[in-house]
Amino acid sequence: MNKLHYSLEEIPPVLLVFLALMLLIQGTWMFQDARKRDRFPWLWGLWGITSLPGPLLIYWLIVIRTDRKRQAGSKKNR
Repeated sequence: MNKLHYSLEEIPPVLLVFLALMLLIQGTWMFQDARKRDRFPWLWGLWGITSLPGPLLIYWLIVIRTDRKRQAGSKKNR
């Protein structure tokens, strides 16, 4: 069998708990931040618990980065 594929019995339980905790933290943070910015919080929160760190990077590119650009543009117009 290819050594790149592992069954759940081969992965230490501590690592599984750590990964589950990290996914939960990431999804919760993304949900709360998206709710604060009024940017589809349920979508980002649910997607945030699916994998690590892809959704967080895409959230940063789409939501946070565009909000910062928008705020910087509004400060220049003053």
